[in-house]
Amino acid sequence: MTGDGSVTEVAPSDRGDVVGLTGSDLDGQDVDIAAFHGKPVVVVVWGSWCTPCRAEAPDVVAAANELGDKAQFLGINIRDASTDQAKGFVRTFDVPYPSVFSPKGDALLAFRGTLTPNSIPSFVVLDGEGRVAASIIGELPSTQTLVDLVGDVDTSGKVSADG
Repeated sequence: MTGDGSVTEVAPSDRGDVVGLTGSDLDGQDVDIAAFHGKPVVVVVWGSWCTPCRAEAPDVVAAANELGDKAQFLGINIRDASTDQAKGFVRTFDVPYPSVFSPKGDALLAFRGTLTPNSIPSFVVLDGEGRVAASIIGELPSTQTLVDLVGDVDTSGKVSADG
Protein backbone atom coordinates (compact mmCIF):
# COMPACT_ATOMS: atom_id res chain seq x y z
CA MET A 1 0.00 0.00 0.00
CA THR A 2 1.36 3.40 -0.91
CA GLY A 3 -1.11 5.89 0.48
CA ASP A 4 -3.16 6.86 3.47
CA GLY A 5 -6.52 7.11 1.74
CA SER A 6 -6.28 10.83 1.17
CA VAL A 7 -8.42 12.27 -1.61
CA THR A 8 -7.06 14.38 -4.47
CA GLU A 9 -9.48 16.23 -6.74
CA VAL A 10 -8.50 17.74 -10.10
CA ALA A 11 -10.21 20.92 -11.30
CA PRO A 12 -11.82 20.55 -14.74
CA SER A 13 -9.36 23.01 -16.29
CA ASP A 14 -6.41 20.99 -14.96
CA ARG A 15 -7.56 17.56 -16.10
CA GLY A 16 -5.28 15.84 -18.57
CA ASP A 17 -5.91 13.66 -21.56
CA VAL A 18 -8.62 11.05 -21.84
CA VAL A 19 -7.48 7.78 -20.24
CA GLY A 20 -7.35 4.83 -22.61
CA LEU A 21 -7.55 1.36 -21.14
CA THR A 22 -8.37 -1.91 -22.80
CA GLY A 23 -7.93 -5.46 -21.60
CA SER A 24 -9.73 -8.66 -20.75
CA ASP A 25 -12.06 -9.18 -17.84
CA LEU A 26 -11.94 -12.13 -15.44
CA ASP A 27 -13.94 -14.21 -17.96
CA GLY A 28 -11.66 -13.32 -20.87
CA GLN A 29 -14.10 -10.85 -22.47
CA ASP A 30 -12.74 -7.63 -23.99
CA VAL A 31 -13.10 -4.45 -21.93
CA ASP A 32 -12.63 -0.92 -23.27
CA ILE A 33 -13.01 1.93 -20.79
CA ALA A 34 -14.10 4.21 -23.66
CA ALA A 35 -17.39 2.30 -23.72
CA PHE A 36 -18.22 3.96 -20.39
CA HIS A 37 -17.77 7.59 -21.51
CA GLY A 38 -20.78 9.77 -20.74
CA LYS A 39 -20.82 9.22 -17.00
CA PRO A 40 -18.25 9.09 -14.21
CA VAL A 41 -16.17 5.92 -14.07
CA VAL A 42 -14.74 4.69 -10.77
CA VAL A 43 -11.61 2.64 -11.32
CA VAL A 44 -10.89 0.32 -8.39
CA VAL A 45 -7.38 -1.18 -8.11
CA TRP A 46 -7.44 -4.40 -6.11
CA GLY A 47 -5.99 -7.86 -5.59
CA SER A 48 -7.40 -10.86 -3.76
CA TRP A 49 -4.14 -11.13 -1.77
CA CYS A 50 -4.37 -7.48 -0.60
CA THR A 51 -5.53 -7.29 3.02
CA PRO A 52 -6.71 -3.64 2.83
CA CYS A 53 -8.60 -4.50 -0.38
CA ARG A 54 -10.46 -7.25 1.45
CA ALA A 55 -11.19 -4.93 4.40
CA GLU A 56 -12.64 -2.17 2.20
CA ALA A 57 -14.48 -4.44 -0.28
CA PRO A 58 -17.86 -4.19 1.51
CA ASP A 59 -17.65 -0.36 1.41
CA VAL A 60 -16.69 -0.36 -2.29
CA VAL A 61 -19.55 -2.71 -3.15
CA ALA A 62 -21.95 -0.55 -1.09
CA ALA A 63 -20.83 2.56 -3.01
CA ALA A 64 -21.29 0.80 -6.36
CA ASN A 65 -24.76 -0.36 -5.37
CA GLU A 66 -25.75 3.06 -3.97
CA LEU A 67 -24.57 4.92 -7.09
CA GLY A 68 -26.23 2.45 -9.46
CA ASP A 69 -26.53 3.95 -12.98
CA LYS A 70 -25.01 7.29 -11.91
CA ALA A 71 -21.50 5.87 -12.35
CA GLN A 72 -19.75 2.88 -13.88
CA PHE A 73 -17.33 0.94 -11.73
CA LEU A 74 -14.40 -0.91 -13.30
CA GLY A 75 -11.90 -2.91 -11.30
CA ILE A 76 -8.29 -3.53 -12.16
CA ASN A 77 -7.17 -6.79 -10.60
CA ILE A 78 -3.40 -6.79 -10.22
CA ARG A 79 -0.83 -9.36 -9.17
CA ASP A 80 -3.18 -12.31 -8.76
CA ALA A 81 -1.57 -15.39 -10.31
CA SER A 82 -4.80 -16.52 -11.95
CA THR A 83 -8.36 -15.41 -12.51
CA ASP A 84 -9.48 -18.17 -10.12
CA GLN A 85 -8.21 -16.18 -7.14
CA ALA A 86 -9.81 -12.99 -8.44
CA LYS A 87 -13.12 -14.72 -9.13
CA GLY A 88 -13.10 -16.06 -5.56
CA PHE A 89 -12.76 -12.48 -4.27
CA VAL A 90 -15.63 -11.35 -6.53
CA ARG A 91 -17.86 -14.18 -5.27
CA THR A 92 -16.96 -13.61 -1.61
CA PHE A 93 -17.76 -9.90 -1.68
CA ASP A 94 -20.52 -10.04 -4.34
CA VAL A 95 -18.69 -7.48 -6.49
CA PRO A 96 -21.22 -6.15 -9.04
CA TYR A 97 -18.83 -4.64 -11.61
CA PRO A 98 -16.33 -6.03 -14.14
CA SER A 99 -12.58 -6.06 -13.58
CA VAL A 100 -9.68 -6.02 -16.00
CA PHE A 101 -7.28 -8.89 -15.22
CA SER A 102 -3.76 -7.46 -15.13
CA PRO A 103 -1.48 -9.91 -13.29
CA LYS A 104 1.65 -7.83 -13.94
CA GLY A 105 -0.12 -4.52 -13.24
CA ASP A 106 0.39 -3.25 -16.79
CA ALA A 107 -3.11 -1.74 -16.79
CA LEU A 108 -1.93 0.83 -14.27
CA LEU A 109 0.29 2.40 -16.95
CA ALA A 110 -2.86 4.03 -18.36
CA PHE A 111 -2.93 6.14 -15.19
CA ARG A 112 0.68 7.35 -15.30
CA GLY A 113 1.03 10.46 -13.16
CA THR A 114 -1.87 9.41 -10.93
CA LEU A 115 -1.06 5.81 -9.97
CA THR A 116 2.19 3.92 -9.55
CA PRO A 117 2.74 0.15 -9.84
CA ASN A 118 2.46 0.03 -6.03
CA SER A 119 -0.82 1.96 -5.81
CA ILE A 120 -2.96 -0.71 -4.22
CA PRO A 121 -5.57 -0.28 -3.04
CA SER A 122 -6.44 2.88 -4.93
CA PHE A 123 -9.27 4.55 -6.79
CA VAL A 124 -9.48 6.90 -9.75
CA VAL A 125 -12.67 8.73 -10.66
CA LEU A 126 -12.87 9.69 -14.33
CA ASP A 127 -15.25 12.39 -15.51
CA GLY A 128 -17.79 11.76 -18.25
CA GLU A 129 -15.16 12.50 -20.87
CA GLY A 130 -12.78 9.91 -19.43
CA ARG A 131 -10.29 12.31 -17.79
CA VAL A 132 -8.90 11.89 -14.28
CA ALA A 133 -11.11 13.98 -11.96
CA ALA A 134 -10.07 12.55 -8.58
CA SER A 135 -8.07 9.84 -6.91
CA ILE A 136 -7.80 8.09 -3.59
CA ILE A 137 -4.44 6.45 -2.96
CA GLY A 138 -4.71 3.91 -0.17
CA GLU A 139 -7.61 2.31 1.64
CA LEU A 140 -11.03 3.85 1.05
CA PRO A 141 -11.97 6.05 4.05
CA SER A 142 -15.70 5.21 3.76
CA THR A 143 -18.52 4.38 1.38
CA GLN A 144 -19.69 7.99 1.62
CA THR A 145 -16.28 9.32 0.55
CA LEU A 146 -16.60 7.56 -2.78
CA VAL A 147 -20.28 8.41 -3.23
CA ASP A 148 -19.59 12.10 -2.52
CA LEU A 149 -16.60 12.16 -4.85
CA VAL A 150 -18.63 10.76 -7.74
CA GLY A 151 -21.42 13.20 -6.94
CA ASP A 152 -19.01 16.09 -7.42
CA VAL A 153 -18.27 15.03 -10.99
CA ASP A 154 -21.08 15.42 -13.49
CA THR A 155 -21.25 13.89 -16.94
CA SER A 156 -19.96 17.00 -18.66
CA GLY A 157 -16.70 16.77 -16.79
CA LYS A 158 -17.34 19.82 -14.64
CA VAL A 159 -17.58 19.98 -10.86
CA SER A 160 -21.17 20.52 -9.78
CA ALA A 161 -22.27 23.76 -8.14
CA ASP A 162 -22.32 22.20 -4.68
CA GLY A 163 -19.01 20.46 -4.96
